[in-house]
Order: sequence, then C-alpha cells, then structure tokens
Amino acid sequence: MIQDSRIKFAFFGTPDLSVEILESLKKNGFVPSLVVTNPDRPQGRKMLLTPPPVKLWAQKNEIRFLQPEKLDFAFNLQLTTYNPQLFIVVAYGKILPKKVLEIPEKGALNIHYSLLPKYRGASPIESAILNDDKDTGVSIMLMDEKMDHGPIVAQKNLELTTYNLQLNWPPKASELRKEMNLVAGELLVKIIPAFIAGEIKPKEQDHSKATYCGKFTKNDGLLDLTEGPYKNFLKIRAFDDSIGTHFFSEKNGKKIRVVIKDAEFKNDKLEVLKVVPEGKKEMTYEVFSRGLR
Repeated sequence: MIQDSRIKFAFFGTPDLSVEILESLKKNGFVPSLVVTNPDRPQGRKMLLTPPPVKLWAQKNEIRFLQPEKLDFAFNLQLTTYNPQLFIVVAYGKILPKKVLEIPEKGALNIHYSLLPKYRGASPIESAILNDDKDTGVSIMLMDEKMDHGPIVAQKNLELTTYNLQLNWPPKASELRKEMNLVAGELLVKIIPAFIAGEIKPKEQDHSKATYCGKFTKNDGLLDLTEGPYKNFLKIRAFDDSIGTHFFSEKNGKKIRVVIKDAEFKNDKLEVLKVVPEGKKEMTYEVFSRGLR
C-alpha cells in the first residue's frame, strides 16, 4: 500500500459517500492513520446490527478505527494519542466540538457539496436541484465550531459535462452527488500538500450571503400532480435517493399512497413512468392508471 508518510491524518466519515473520498485519497497515496465513524446501527426489517460503510473500508484496508457514541473527554484523550496533523471530515454525521477541532496542528478540512456560503446545512445537493440552481460545485473549508461557517480553503464550480456522467439538467440527486464526489476527491488530493505546507491561506466566507438548507421529511416528497409540473419534476429528481416522492390516489373507494420511481419532463409536461402503489410491486404508470379505470 502506497502511503505519503509525511502527512498523518485522521478521517471522519460514515456512509458510502465517504468511502468514495477515501478511495480517491488512497489512490493518490494519502492513507489515514485512523478512521472515526459512527457506531454500528440496527438496519433492515430484521433490525440487524450493521456496520457503517467506512468501518468496513477501514477493516478491509487494515486501518485502525474508532466508533464513539459521544465525542466526550475520553474520546478526546484517545484521539490525541494518535497525534494527527490533520482531520479530513466527509459526511461524518456528528458535529465536531471545538475541543476536538483543536486537536490536530493543521485543523480539520471538511468537504461540503455547495459553493459556500450558499446552502449551508444538511441538504445542499437536494436544495440546488429543488431551486433549479445550476450554479453549483464543491467547497473545502477549514472547520470551526459553527455549521459550515469556517474559512474556504478551495472551491470548484461543477461543469456538468466535464466528468464521467455527462449529466443533463436537472439531474437526479444520486447522479449529481456522484459527480460532485469525483470533483471533491480530485480537489482534496490536489490541495492537501499545499495546505499542510502553509501555502494556502483560508479565505473567510461572506457570512452576509449565507443561505441554509435543513433535513427533509417524507411529507416534503408529497406531490400534487394537477399543478406545477416542472416543480414536481424537480422534486422527483431531488429526492430520488433519499425521501422519495409520492402522491395519493383513490381505488375502490380507498385512499392509497403511490411512490414515484421514474418520470420525465417533456414539452412542458410531467410524464410519470414507473410507480409503486401501496401494497404492490413496481409497475408502469400506464398499467396503474388502467387499474384505476
């Protein structure tokens, strides 16, 4: 395994999104000396205790890992013993308190999937699609104790046809997330050595221009198919790999929930292609409509 022994860093992350960044780092010779991820959680219908993807990556690559339930004094003490120069944080899932951020000499770098200070918060990719905002990209910031508030180390606008996916706008959130991660991985690898060497001076954000986006719930995915076809299409695209979208219909005098799995927008009209009616398997919208008649 190739490793740049000059840089000793800890990586904080949890989902598959974080694993993609770890793979980019590893490919370019940057391997963490320690991984910090969330504890195993019950998942699925049987609620089996399941390790997060980042833990599985650490085990596969024989990297030491920690899974703290709380970022308390005991965790701080344990983390300090590894003496990391730098933290890299990608979708960890917990807010790092000031005492944790102060541990590494060079601070903590965080990847955020927007052009900060725009779309601070939990859902920048979904929010960009919902707002039909093509002016998007990734930011790498030096973290402070406030959410997405720290100074910018690097940014890159996303040119949607530059990378592998050749996206058309509006893309599905899953596609845009994949595209952004390609950009983020390349950008992170490029700036780490210069940042460690003190050749990059982080630039304070213009906090007066900050916008915010929170977490979405299942109710946010409710569509009214009788109005706003393009707005509904943006919702379908934005929520494709998270809360999903749905509408309610009536069959045999009973109100049923119908999940939308695929749709198109053509000639200023929304065309629903595939759905999953409540209690049924996936089917075409045409077959579903015939059943209603």
